[in-house]
Amino acid sequence: ELRERLEAARAAERQTAGRLLGEPGLSQWYRAGRRLDRLTALQDRLLAGAADATAPGGRLVYACCSLEPEEGPERIAAFLATRPDFALEPVAFPDLPEAVSPDGALRTLPSMLSGQGGMDGFYAARLVRIG
Repeated sequence: ELRERLEAARAAERQTAGRLLGEPGLSQWYRAGRRLDRLTALQDRLLAGAADATAPGGRLVYACCSLEPEEGPERIAAFLATRPDFALEPVAFPDLPEAVSPDGALRTLPSMLSGQGGMDGFYAARLVRIG
């Protein structure tokens, strides 16, 4: 059931991101329409459910195709503030070191690899359950 909910949320996020891609005016609609608030609440619930299903010593990867800090680093900060049984585990990305944030999460931006056509914005954090 958790896997099905995660897959449904990912599909909804891809659909939203696809509509926003290349449409700068839609970004304001996305924020002003409180869609962001609903998505972050859903992301928090999905992350909490996945965390509960993660065994001690296990890893959980949170990822989203969004440039909004509310959907990436702020979700992880809020999660870690309430779940002391998890810690952020830094990633290494030697082929694109600028994509690794100071805290060790992965953050790609459309400006990266611009000479090769650029890339999508993306955020991922690897978490480990302590204990």
